Amino acid sequence: MLSNHFVQVAEELGIKVKQVTDTIELLDEGATIPFISRYRKEVTGSLDEVQVAAIRDRIQQLRDLEKRKEAILKSIQEQGKLTPELEKKILAAETMSLLEDLYLPYKPKRRTKATIAREKGLEPLASKIFEQIPFDLESEAALYIDTEKEVNSTEEALQGARDIIAEWVNENVELRKKMRDLFIKEGQFVSKVIPGKEEEAIKYKDYFDWTEPVKSAPSHRVLAMRRGEKELFLMLDTCPDEISAIALMEKEILQNAANSSVEQVKFAIKDCYKRLLKPSMETEVRLFTKKKADEEAIKVFADNLRQLLLAAPLGEKSVLALDPGFRTGCKTVCLGPQGQLLSYDAIYPNEPQKRTAEAGATIRHLVEKHHVEAIAIGNGTASRETETFVKSLGLPKNVIVTMVNESGASIYSASDVAREEFPDHDLTIRGAVSIGRRLMDPLAELVKIDPKSIGVGQYQHDVDQGALKNSLDDTVMSCVNGVGVEVNTASKQLLTYVSGLGPVLAQNIVSYREENGPFKSRSEIRKVPRLGEKAFEQAAGFLRIRNAKNPLDASAVHPERYEMVEKMAKDIGAKVADLMTSEEFRSKIILKNYVSETVGLPTLQDIMAELSKPGRDPRESFEVFNFQDGVNEMKDLKVGMKLPGIITNITKFGAFVDIGVHQDGLVHLSHLADKFVTDPATVVSVNQKVQVTVMEVDISRKRIALSMKSDPIAAKGTFSPKEKPEEKKKKEVEVDGDLAAKLALLKGRFR
Repeated sequence: MLSNHFVQVAEELGIKVKQVTDTIELLDEGATIPFISRYRKEVTGSLDEVQVAAIRDRIQQLRDLEKRKEAILKSIQEQGKLTPELEKKILAAETMSLLEDLYLPYKPKRRTKATIAREKGLEPLASKIFEQIPFDLESEAALYIDTEKEVNSTEEALQGARDIIAEWVNENVELRKKMRDLFIKEGQFVSKVIPGKEEEAIKYKDYFDWTEPVKSAPSHRVLAMRRGEKELFLMLDTCPDEISAIALMEKEILQNAANSSVEQVKFAIKDCYKRLLKPSMETEVRLFTKKKADEEAIKVFADNLRQLLLAAPLGEKSVLALDPGFRTGCKTVCLGPQGQLLSYDAIYPNEPQKRTAEAGATIRHLVEKHHVEAIAIGNGTASRETETFVKSLGLPKNVIVTMVNESGASIYSASDVAREEFPDHDLTIRGAVSIGRRLMDPLAELVKIDPKSIGVGQYQHDVDQGALKNSLDDTVMSCVNGVGVEVNTASKQLLTYVSGLGPVLAQNIVSYREENGPFKSRSEIRKVPRLGEKAFEQAAGFLRIRNAKNPLDASAVHPERYEMVEKMAKDIGAKVADLMTSEEFRSKIILKNYVSETVGLPTLQDIMAELSKPGRDPRESFEVFNFQDGVNEMKDLKVGMKLPGIITNITKFGAFVDIGVHQDGLVHLSHLADKFVTDPATVVSVNQKVQVTVMEVDISRKRIALSMKSDPIAAKGTFSPKEKPEEKKKKEVEVDGDLAAKLALLKGRFR
C-alpha cells in the first residue's frame, strides 16, 4: 500500500498517519476490530471501533483502486497505446469513475456506429469536421463516397463522421466529469406509473407522478422508487434538464463561431447526449444514489440491530415460555436457568377449544414444579388473549409475566441450528424455546438467526447484500465482544462471533467442553484443537469463566496483563481478589508507576475500570413492560387514546411501535417529538418504552398513525417560525398523514 494512501486516509478521518499505518498493520496481521479497539489502544492512539472499521473499509477501497489501475495499465500497454502522460494520469486518478473515464477510449468495445464508420474510412472526415474550421463540407464529404464501403451519399459520409465525433465527445474526460456533476447536482428523480397498472401498483401511489432532486432524495424514497421500477409498476428517470445538459456540452466542445463544421459538431453533440452520454451518466447516477441509499439503509439496520441485541436480559432464571395460538393452541415449554429444555406441552385456553380450566391447572403445576420465575409470551397471534388468561390465574406475585417480540422465532425453529439443538422436537417446540431464551438473553439467542429475519431495518432485501452482511456481522461481533461470553455455557453460534474464533474453533470449543467438562481457567482454552496462540490472544479477553481459581478469568482483563495486575496487588500488600472488591485498595494504586513502552494510561485505566466491576454485564437492567389492558385489537383503538408501547423498528421516516394490537403503528418523523426532528435515531431507540397518542386508525388497510408529541392534536401541521421556507415546504410534505401511512405500507412492517 502506498504511503500517500495512508496520508489520504488520515486526512479524511482527521487522525494521525501513524494511527492509520499501525492500525492497518494490526488488521493485516489478522487482528479483529473489537480486539484492536479494546486491547491495543497504545498502538492505535485509542481509536474506537467505528474509526478502526472506517480505516479498514477505506483502505480496502484504495487497494481495489490500485488493483484496477494495474489491470488498466496492463491492458493499454498490451495495445501499444500507453504514453508516459497517460500513465501519469492513470496513476494519479483518485476515484474509480475518473479512472474508468481515462480508460474509456482504450476499453475493448463491441462493434459500435463509430467502429463501423471507421471501417468505412470516415475518420479523416470526422477529424477535419471536429477542427470546426470553415471548409466546403459537401465537396469534402463527396470524396468519401464509396459504394463498396456502403457510403452512397454525402449525407451517409457526414452521418458516419458524426458517429465518430459523438464517440470522441463521449470519451472526453473533462466533459464527463462536468456532466457527472450536473446529473448529481441538478438531476431529478421523475417517477410515473406504467399506464394500465394504477390499481395493481396502488401501494406505490405516492410515486405515480413524483419528482424530486437527486441530490436530496432520502434513502427510503430512492429505494421505494427503485423497487417499484423493478416490480414493473413505475417508470423512473434520473436526468437533469436536457437543454442545460446540451448547453454544457456545447460550451465545453464548440470552439469557433457558427459555420457548417460547427453545425455538424452540434448535431453530433445532441446525438452523443441522447445515445451515449445520457445513458452512461444515468447509469452512474443510479449506481451512486443506490450506493448512498444502501449505506444509509444499512446504517439504520445496523443501529437498530445493535439496540435489539443489547436489549436488557432477564438473566439466568427459570422461565415458562408460551408460543400462543388459537386453533392449534399455545405451545408451552419450561426452561432452566441456563436455557435447557425441561418440559413441553400444549394448552388450549383460547377459542375455539376454550379449555381454560385445564390450561390454568397446567400452568400452575408447571410454575410450581419448575420454580418458574418469569413467563414469556410471544407477541404474535393470540398473544394478548393469552396474556390476559395467564394474568387471571392468580400466580405468585414474584412471577413476572411479559410479552416478548417473536420476530424471527419461526426462522430459527426451521433452521439447521434449531434442528441440531433439538433434533427430537418439532418446529413449534423450538419456536417456544426461542421465545423463552430471548427473554433470558436476547443477544445469545438472536445470534442464531439471520439478522435480516429479526424484523428491524429498512428495505433490507433491496440493498447490496454483501455490504449488508459485512455491516451486520461487524455489529453482531461488536455486541458479542462488548458484552463478553461465558465460555462454559455459550452456544456454538455465540462463540462464532467472539474475536479470533469463527465457526470451526467455536465448534472445537463446544466439543472440548462436552468431552472434558467445563473449562477451569482461561489458560485451559489453549488446549482446544487448532486454537493457536494468535486465536487465543484475540479471543481470551472476551471469554469469561465464572468461579475460576483466578478471579481475573471472569473479567475483561486480558491474560497478557495478569502479571501487571498481580504486581499492583503485591505492591500495596493485597491480593488480586481484594482489588476486585475493595475501592480502598484500588485507590492506593498509582497508575503512572506502571506505564511502560507497551502499556500506557489508556490500558491501565481500562484495567482499573474493569477491576471495579469485574465481568459486569454492560446492558441495562430488565424492566417488566405491560400493554394497556383491554386494548387487544385494532378495533379497540380510538383516536386520542394514550397508550404504552415499545419501539420495534426505526427508519429514516419514523419509528414503528408495538401497542399490543398485532399491528405496529407508525410514529412519523414529524410526530416523534415536540421539536423538529431530522433523524429519528437521535430521539428514539429500538426496544425503548414510549407513550403514544393514537392519531388515525384505518382497519381496512391495517394502518395506525401514532404521535409522541405532548399535544399532538394542537401541534399537527404547525411549524417552527425559525424554519427556512424550503424546510417548511419539505416538512409539509412529510407531515401528510396519508403519506406517512403509505410509507408504512411500503416499509412492509405489518405482521
